[in-house]
Formats: sequence, structure tokens, C-alpha cells
Amino acid sequence: MMINLKFTARAAALCLAAVLLTQTANAAGDPEAGAKLAYTCLGCHGIDGYRNAYPSYRVPKLGGQSEAYLAIALQGYRDGSRPHPTMQAQARSLSEQEIQDVSAYFASLANETVAAGGTKGASFDKAQACAACHGANGISISPTWPTLAGQHEEYLEHSLRQYMAGTRVNAVMQAQAALVAEEDVKMLARYFAGLEGLETTRPE
Repeated sequence: MMINLKFTARAAALCLAAVLLTQTANAAGDPEAGAKLAYTCLGCHGIDGYRNAYPSYRVPKLGGQSEAYLAIALQGYRDGSRPHPTMQAQARSLSEQEIQDVSAYFASLANETVAAGGTKGASFDKAQACAACHGANGISISPTWPTLAGQHEEYLEHSLRQYMAGTRVNAVMQAQAALVAEEDVKMLARYFAGLEGLETTRPE
């Protein structure tokens, strides 16, 4: 299978620019304080295969994600750039410091597979552009971008479709998603879900 080198180079350039733009001076999170706030999160994210009611898809695994990315995600729910009524309500109830604390708590729950860099799956040329930001093994190359390896297939497909539709706002991902062919959406989600990586969060 042929790899579109121009497509991959463009993805890498967009990724680098976005990393520079998203590196903000966030306050340091306190995992112990975050543990006290995270009990409501575990009601969904701490249950294997727990499903979002509508539309129906498995809620994302958090075990192995970085503190910086989790904070960015919560900030996105709080400012409305990520659409999800329950998550928006949860995020809006948190102060900036509390967002950092919750993120630090979840990031503190060890995931050896992610820490070790994951495992390489079968070659899939359509994933090359994604790898420019999300890593060759689906393990993110930057703490500000999510690890995709091992994430629920349904959630990955749902998120990609949100970027394609413009309902989830992120300039880099919207530009990249616009280049994804409809027939490749499910294949990309299946590919990254099949890699070893993220896991359902388990409090220690």
C-alpha cells in the first residue's frame, strides 16, 4: 500500500504548530486533592464497557492518558468546544485548579503499557498521518495530544465523526478529519482500538 507523503508531512507540520499553541502555563495538579474530586468521574469511567446513553458508545478509557491532555479535554468541555451535556456540567463545576488536580489524579494511576511505549500493530497506511501526532504505536508523542492505542473503537469513531461534522472544535483535528474518506473512518478506529494501550481507570 502506498503512503501519501505529502499528507503525512502536512499532518506533522500541523501537529507541531498545534503543540506550540496549546502549551499553556497550567498550574501544577495535586493528585491527592484530585482523588477526592474524581469519585463522580469513576461512576462512568471506572466501569468496564460503560456506555453513553445517547448517542450510544462506550465512554473513553482514561487510564494512561497524560495530565496535560486530560486538563485540555476538561477545559474543552467547560468552554463548550467539546459537546457533551453531562461532561460540560461536570467541567463547569470545577475551578481551573480543580481541573488540574483531577487530571493529575487520573494521570497518576499507572499504566505500564503506555509508559513502555505500547506495541506496534499491523501496518496500516491510512494511519500514517495520525501517527505524526498520536505516535506510531498510538502512544502520543506530546502530553497535549491523546493516546489512541487501546481506546474503545466506538468512542474513536464517534470522536472522529464529531471533528468531521465540526461539532467538536479543534483546528488541527478538523483539518485532518476533513481529509479522511468515509470508508476509512471505521478502519482507523478499529486499527487504534486494536493496539495495546489505554485501559479502564482503576483507583489504587
